[in-house]
Amino acid sequence: MLKQDLKLKQLLKLSPQQIQLMKLVQLPTLAFEEVVKQEIEENPALEDNSHDEYYDSVDSYDSDGNYEDSGDNEIIDASDINIDEYLSDDEIPNYRTQLNNYSEDDEEKKLPFAQYESFQEHLSFQLHTFRLTEEEEEIADFILGNLDDDGYLRREISSIVDDLAFTQGIYTNEKTVEILLVNYIQKLEPIGVGARDLQECLLLQLKARNYAEPAELAYKIIDEMFDAFTKKHYNKIQQRFSISEEELKKAINEIERLNPKPGKAFTNNSKNTEQIIPDFTIRIVNGKLELTLNGRNAPELKISREYSEMLDTYKNTEHKSREQKDAVMFVKQKLDSAKWFIDAVKQRQQTLYITMKSIMDYQKEYLLTGDEERIKPMILKDVAQVTGLDISTISRVANSKYVNTPYGTFLIKNLFSESLINSEGDEVSTREIKTILQEVVDNEDPRKPLTDDNLMKILNDKGYNIARRTIAKYRDLLNIPVARLRKKI
Repeated sequence: MLKQDLKLKQLLKLSPQQIQLMKLVQLPTLAFEEVVKQEIEENPALEDNSHDEYYDSVDSYDSDGNYEDSGDNEIIDASDINIDEYLSDDEIPNYRTQLNNYSEDDEEKKLPFAQYESFQEHLSFQLHTFRLTEEEEEIADFILGNLDDDGYLRREISSIVDDLAFTQGIYTNEKTVEILLVNYIQKLEPIGVGARDLQECLLLQLKARNYAEPAELAYKIIDEMFDAFTKKHYNKIQQRFSISEEELKKAINEIERLNPKPGKAFTNNSKNTEQIIPDFTIRIVNGKLELTLNGRNAPELKISREYSEMLDTYKNTEHKSREQKDAVMFVKQKLDSAKWFIDAVKQRQQTLYITMKSIMDYQKEYLLTGDEERIKPMILKDVAQVTGLDISTISRVANSKYVNTPYGTFLIKNLFSESLINSEGDEVSTREIKTILQEVVDNEDPRKPLTDDNLMKILNDKGYNIARRTIAKYRDLLNIPVARLRKKI
């Protein structure tokens, strides 16, 4: 039976502008610059005012993060558009105003770019020095194409045989692929490429040392007791091979000299060095903290003067054509989009400044001294209550932005931490506990590493009431292995 009901319910829907604003807030400096450049390219009504002498940039924000607008950017209506200027074909192209007035003797200021040989090219060049048939070369090249960035072949031989048949039209068998892999691919440099797992990779490198002492013992350990070695069951290894602790130590040193990822050392050469652009800078001036927002986050944008004058002629035109009306609608749309984008950029700047100012004030003692033990427990909710912003907004600012301080440049989210109560009843930051835990592990005896129970007792003696499971949690967060795996001989 069909029937109609009338229901009343509330829904929260975000406008496209609100969604775009949230995305702008989340972007770091470099990504934000790209968005601004793209918007300027796509919207002719929007211009960069940074290098315009006629327009003075007087928009700023005060110490509370409130923006002060000069009022120069007046609101533009469709009635203010000069339609004739928009439709005119008299504009002189830029290339007509440019001359090649450069002498052949002028200095060439282009910077040279370093060209790197890729990992695959490096291996392929070596491979083609072998005497192989045309089909064998195609199979071997296909195997090289299946190596990952670490230099490993992590695919099954049977899968490679199937792919050769389906994609290359080459029908072969697993034995042929295995021979090409072992006798040719695994002979290439860096030694260890073509291995199918870590054990095989280490064995290939040890074998290349011609079993020289102590590489021979190291080879036997990896070949026969790899599992015991990875778990650092050194007593079992000594009993199995009837060796002394000193002999075992030399063999372990030999293994530690090997490269578990032979491809990484080569591929890293072709990667660009990453540069961190801080979004904020905190300085200490006369004993007080001073916060500045990276200028690249505050572009000076304006509405195009040409667009603001486009309707002067249109107003005086008695008979307006359909084309003129369509052009006015297009210009009006671009003007609205430009005005909204300028407002969104300013709101982004204000949000970033207010959020970072609150964080700076909250962590004032740490930022003045650099002592990590003075970091106060702080969560997103604490900053949201001070700023009046939503927790999700604070999270977007903290998770993707960097701050430059007198003690280094780091992610803002590193200033956040939960709290614990010490033996004196005071709240302490979990980051402080992690720092102490790391120091204790760094200073332990590597021959007798501290267990989680030992670490718990040490921290309890220092006044931190913390359980063993919490020690294990923080140890994992700090990438500290268990005591057995930290043992050295």
